[in-house]
Amino acid sequence: MIESNLTESTLKVRVYYEDTDAGGVVFYANYLKFLERARTEWLRELGVEQSALAVQEGRMFVVHSLDMTYRKPARLDDFITIRSRITRVGRASIHFEQRAERDGELLAHGNIQVCCVDAAQLRPAALPAIVRTKLESLQE
Repeated sequence: MIESNLTESTLKVRVYYEDTDAGGVVFYANYLKFLERARTEWLRELGVEQSALAVQEGRMFVVHSLDMTYRKPARLDDFITIRSRITRVGRASIHFEQRAERDGELLAHGNIQVCCVDAAQLRPAALPAIVRTKLESLQE
């Protein structure tokens, strides 16, 4: 379930066995999947369907760079919250700050830069105007 307001979105995620390593701790790379789901659901909530964007506008989003810090482990059956906010909208990029929390306790924190690319050439391309307008209205 996603909840959003003008500046932040939250997505609740249950940790399943498939998300963990042999010790029952969330495998570090799986946090990236949780963050991706949160960004995608937030865009969907805003009316930005990525599959439609690729077909209608010839645009796709790809992760350009990220910086992650892991503080505490999440474990099997935990219910975690992914908090997302947009920190910058560029000509062809969106910068997100995202946090994974359990009961308000910080588990992991990341800054992710997502770039808009031409779907056919996979080269940087300007954000479609409608997407830019929606995203710029979310910045603090």
